[in-house]
This record gives sequence, C-alpha cells and structure tokens, in this order.
Amino acid sequence: MDTKIGSLDTCRPTSNDMINPANGAVAAIQSSVSPTIINASESTLGRHLARRLVQIGVNDVFSVPGDFNLTLLDHLIAEPELNLVGCCNELNAGYAADGYARSRGVGACVVTFTVGGLSVLNAIAGAYSENLPVICIVGGPNSNDYGTNRILHHTIGLPDFSQELACFSTVTCFQAVVNNLEDAHELIDTAISTALKESKPVYISVSCNLSAIPHPTFSREPVPFSLTPKLSNKLGLEAAVEAAAEFLNKAVKPVLVGGPKLRSAHAGEAFVELADASGYALAIMPSAKGLVPEHHPHFIGTYWGAVSTAFCAEIVESADAYLFAGPIFNDYSSVGYSLLLKKEKAIIVQPDRVVIANGPAFGCILMKDFLSALAKRLKCNTTAYDNYHRIFVPEGQPLRGAPKEPLRVNVLFEHIQKMLSSETAVIAETGDSWFNCQKLKLPRGCGYEFQMQYGSIGWSVGATLGYAQAVPEKRVISFIGDGSFQVTAQDVSTMLRCGQKTIIFLINNGGYTIEVEIHDGPYNVIKNWNYTGLVDAIHNGEGKCWTAKVFCEEDLVEAIETATGSKKDSLCFIEVIAHKDDTSKELLEWGSRVSAANSRPPNPQ
Repeated sequence: MDTKIGSLDTCRPTSNDMINPANGAVAAIQSSVSPTIINASESTLGRHLARRLVQIGVNDVFSVPGDFNLTLLDHLIAEPELNLVGCCNELNAGYAADGYARSRGVGACVVTFTVGGLSVLNAIAGAYSENLPVICIVGGPNSNDYGTNRILHHTIGLPDFSQELACFSTVTCFQAVVNNLEDAHELIDTAISTALKESKPVYISVSCNLSAIPHPTFSREPVPFSLTPKLSNKLGLEAAVEAAAEFLNKAVKPVLVGGPKLRSAHAGEAFVELADASGYALAIMPSAKGLVPEHHPHFIGTYWGAVSTAFCAEIVESADAYLFAGPIFNDYSSVGYSLLLKKEKAIIVQPDRVVIANGPAFGCILMKDFLSALAKRLKCNTTAYDNYHRIFVPEGQPLRGAPKEPLRVNVLFEHIQKMLSSETAVIAETGDSWFNCQKLKLPRGCGYEFQMQYGSIGWSVGATLGYAQAVPEKRVISFIGDGSFQVTAQDVSTMLRCGQKTIIFLINNGGYTIEVEIHDGPYNVIKNWNYTGLVDAIHNGEGKCWTAKVFCEEDLVEAIETATGSKKDSLCFIEVIAHKDDTSKELLEWGSRVSAANSRPPNPQ
C-alpha cells in the first residue's frame, strides 16, 4: 500500500462505486476476503483503524487536529481510500459525521482529548437521539500516563483521566479506551461492529503514542465484518402477525403511519411493501419525512396533530385502527401532547417490539420481519384513502404581491418546490424551516433530513457539509435561520475547501423565531450580521462561491436562476430578508401548544 501522507486541504469526492445503503443500512458484509499480508511498517493501529473505516463505507472522516491525535491523523490520511476533512471546530465535525451517516449509513469524526471530546459531545448526543452510527475517535493521553497520578494539559486538572469517558458513556452504546496494543484490535473491532449493530454512536479513545507502532495483530488485511443478523422469535412473530391481522382486518378504515425509527430498523422497504399490499392510506410522522416515498399512490402527507399537512390529521385521527411503524411520541412530535389518538386503536411497531391495541405485547420481533409477514395477511382496504381523496382540496397559491413588494416566506417556498428533483436533497434547520420544508412535496429520489428529536440549533451547517460530502452527485439545498447560522457558520469555509455546490438559503428575520412563538422576550432578538458579506470574507477568493441578498420575489427569481444556471457548480449563499413576524401558520399553532405544555403548573402534592 502507498504510505504517502495525503493533504488535509484536499477534500476529494467519494468513490462512485460505493453503493449507498438503502434506508441507512450499512454495507458491512463484503463479497470477498483478501488474506493480504501487510508490510511491517504499515501494520499499525492507525492504519488498521483507517482500513476498518473504509471497509464499512466511510471514505471521509471529519476532524479537528490537536496534539493528542496528530500521529493518528497521519496514519488515517495515509490510507488511499480515506479522505480527512478538516473542520473549523469539533462541534461541526460531529454534526458533519451525523449528516454523513444519514446518507452513507455510518460516519466518523476525530478530535483531541477532553477539550475536543467535550466539544463534540453535543453532536454525538444528537446522533444518539437520532439513532445514527457515528464512530467518534479521540486522540488520548500517552499510555504511560495512565495510573501515574500526573496532571495533563487539556484536562480539568485532575490526575484521573476518566471525565471524558464518563460523559460519553451516556450518549454512546460502546466505549473503548485503547491504551494497550495487546487488546487494541479487539476493542476497535468491537466498537465499530457495535455501532453498526445498534445504530448508535460509539467512542474510541486511542493513546497518542500507539497509532504508529506495528503489532502482529495488524499484520494482515482485516477480514471484513460479517455481522450476525438479529433474528425474530419465530413463534412470537407468528403470534404478533396473527393478532395484528385479526385487529386490522376487522377495521373499517385503517391507516399506516411511518415513524423515524424506520431508518434504524432498516424497515423502509418492508413498510412500503405493507402499504402496497394493504391499500391503506399512508402517512408519515414529521421526523420520518424522506424515509417513505411521497410518490406512493396512497400517500396522504405528514401526520403532526394540529399542524399536519392538509386533510391528513382528519383521516388519521378518524380511523378506527392505525399502525405506527417506528414512532417517537415526544412533546414536539405530539404538538404539546395534543394528538387525538387512542391507544386501543393503535398498533405500535418498534424496531424489536410490537404492542397491539394497548394490550398484547410481543418482544424479540424485528420490525422489517413483522411488516413483511403482515403484508401477506391483510385484506386490501382502501376506505381511508378513498375518504381522503373524496375530501381533498388542492392547496391554494400565495397571494400575488405588488412589484418589488417585500418577499413573503410562503412565496419563497413556492419557488423552492420547483427546484426539487431526484438530484437534490433538502436539509432543514430547527425553526420555522421545519414547518415550511415539511410542506414540500419530495420528488422520487429527493433526499430530506432534519434533526427533530434533539433539535440543536446550528446542526444544519455541519450536517450539510457531511451530507454533501457523502453524496457529491446530489445538490444539497439547506434552509437555515439567522440565529442558528450564528452558532456554526464557520464551516461554510470547509464546504468551500471541499468544492461543494450546496445552495444555502439563509432566512434572516432578526432572531429566534421558533422561540418567539413558544415564549417571547428580548433574548430572542439577535445582532444582525451582514451574512453575505461574512460568506464573501470566508470565501476570500479561494474556491467557487456566489452570494446574493434577496428582498423581493423578483430578486429571488433572479437568484435561483443564477444558482441553478451559471453558478450551478458553485456554493451559492442566498440571504432572504423576511419580516420578523412572517412565519408559517403551523409554527403559530405549534408554538402555542408547546408553550402550554411547557407552562403546566406542578401537580398538587
């Protein structure tokens, strides 16, 4: 293998022969095994880790250098198929690994000990909440310093080095502290395979003096993972399917609702199979948008209680039976706990468990197995979809404005809809973009991602970087509020270094609009920036970048024509000036209900 150390400044596209796994599944089982013996100089811990990352589908690692990880970084970039993407800060590196994992099925980041680890921690917590396998690698202290009672820099000043590990233990499914070459191979492989099996992040700390040392356990090309598949309890599966089929076949107007855990359960295809066979009306929870094809003939929209897409809630909540596949019912997805659902009408299917009508529960059953088996047992029933089709009224058009009238957000998204295709992907930041993007109709093959469970503002900048790096053939279109952008803006710089062609719509309405609608106060008003000027300064003449500031519909039309025409190969940053009170009607409704949930008085003691 080539041992030349690559350049950190070059962000090459991912290989075109890497197949993107469906529904976030990881292509962990390879078709052939190479018994190649590796040169002694290359049989190091660092190169083994690099080879493992490439094997599982990671071709880009997002990193911030620090003195504890520098030697490890040398060995990662020496791997020909692995590209190191240097980020401006650890938080964005973690968000980028999150975005990468949403497309590739797994992502990775590398930071330094404690100061880097605790900085990336928030992003890893978000990946944990969203069931994303992210390999978080930390360059750790010299192995000789463990147990010596020494105090090291980058720590909190105690001779105990366990604080970082303790923090990661609650937001990762496995933690490996590699400070001994004898068990390094086992720890690294166990960590990575656990991330793939559990669809959760893992933490790997590698002592800074071990990465470059050859060891016999790394002397051969690593055998590709062959992960033992989880199996359903056969008798339990049969009983669950029997009970569910009996329950649904008696219903008059049953519906299906897809949830966000379809991704981690790798059950997207099985869910569509069930929809095809049953004829039921098909809806999604907001956090499942992009996981279910919206061109399906029985698709009726997003079920989000009082802020559902038109006519969807009426059909779901009036059904006499509903099957939710992989739902998460939290205060946000339930609109302040206001969903009009009844447990006795519901079948709740989780990745490994089924509960029917608030009664019988069946464990050790894989969602995809259950949905596929159930599809063969259901009678076709199109009543709910027929009712939807009967009452549906097409959406109206936004009022036409006068020439040069200030741009309204609903007019903006009318134009955005026309930009979408199989060659685009949408990233929606926490805020009103949640609600406006939820109403977009996704064409076949159009990607869609947002972070609903964790809802960390600023997530979308790093996630856009990672997602675009994972699928360079798609053009990512991101919608980011001004408040969120101020948190993580720096890594627009990394997008430019990587030659990405993303279109960023910066919605400048002067503050934290989503929080205004929950609880207003002077803290929700932010200092206005010259956002296009900032991006121009970051650009600094290096790379392809184009910016525009949009005040009216005429400006918007011209900007979109330029971004999709002469600047189609550039990163395009379009600042949209919006009135501070110009929000979606859904945010107004949602905000008031979430506010009511937040302000409930204490229960009587």
